[in-house]
Amino acid sequence: MSIRSVVVAASARPAPGPADPASPEARTAFRESLSVGLGFVPLGLAFGALAAQSGLDWWWASLSAAVAFGGSFEFLLIGLVVATAPLASVAAAAFLVNVRHVFYALSFPLHRVPGRLGKAYSTFALCDEAYALASAERARSWPAARILWMQFYLHAYWTGSATAGALLGSLIPEGVTGLDFALTALFTVLALDALRDLRGDLPTPLLALCSALLARIVFPDQMLPAAFALFTAGLLARHLVTARRTNRA
Repeated sequence: MSIRSVVVAASARPAPGPADPASPEARTAFRESLSVGLGFVPLGLAFGALAAQSGLDWWWASLSAAVAFGGSFEFLLIGLVVATAPLASVAAAAFLVNVRHVFYALSFPLHRVPGRLGKAYSTFALCDEAYALASAERARSWPAARILWMQFYLHAYWTGSATAGALLGSLIPEGVTGLDFALTALFTVLALDALRDLRGDLPTPLLALCSALLARIVFPDQMLPAAFALFTAGLLARHLVTARRTNRA
């Protein structure tokens, strides 16, 4: 074979694209998502086992994990489904639990994801952990393919572990405790990573802490929406004060 034919054959071979699992971006995204994804495993197993022990078919956990992908809301959804709650109650619970995702759009790099299909999936798969990874300092140069692959891997971790938990739910003793702490531990690690990326911007976590404490004291029955409202008002007030100082300078 001549050198020219080798060059022609090489140029005719399709280059790895965003949908190619062997592409460099897919491999890099897998490494980036591995630590967080492993935290999904015990949580997904616990969710699947809870669904099975609640009398639901195993495929219900798989379908919920793949279609809803709501994390903490899916645990609440099991109780609502078992109790045959009205659809309006389910919708209200879904809104209250997931309303925090509205604020993620302020800093999640969705503008880097091209195409309607890519943006649609990235919006659908925007969970807390994906937001924490994609909005970190080291992720500001990530291309669209790495962001989408990272979200896909987290989605796959959750769906696969929930399915395994549902299938193996009958084998897990009822006295096993501590699986639910995986969610707390996972958010603790993500919060520590976020604090390191703030680079001295301590008022932001302090503002969040004060908002949560004030909401817990003043609005104990509506702590979550009240804390978000106070935190948003604090951020807006800080932004206005900073803008005025900048204009004066």
